[in-house]
Amino acid sequence: MPLAEDIATSRYRITAYSAATITVSGQVYRQSLLLSADRLNCPWPVKSLAQLDVDSLQPILEQQPAVVLLGTGERQRFPDAKIFAHFGERGIGLEVMDNGALCRTFNILVAEDRAVVAAIILDPES
Repeated sequence: MPLAEDIATSRYRITAYSAATITVSGQVYRQSLLLSADRLNCPWPVKSLAQLDVDSLQPILEQQPAVVLLGTGERQRFPDAKIFAHFGERGIGLEVMDNGALCRTFNILVAEDRAVVAAIILDPES
């Protein structure tokens, strides 16, 4: 689904998404990725919610976000409580949503110059 055109000052914006892909500034990605207004890490080695652990969160924490958006695929699924605790102990908000909602929310927060990181889980096998 293409997203509406908007003026943004960030380097990266999500311009479209589907069940298996995320398009960032015109480039299509088919693997999980981490995205902020000025940084893109792909591939992020998390292919499913079950693979999400404290070690896989380190690249997110290095960016010092105020909030993390976790996209869990076509539907919203919640990670283990220890993941929420890991962010909460550091004063970082964690919002879990399906990838479509994440894409829309990310662009809004970036347009507001918020310190946000999107952690988007895409399974290339699905």
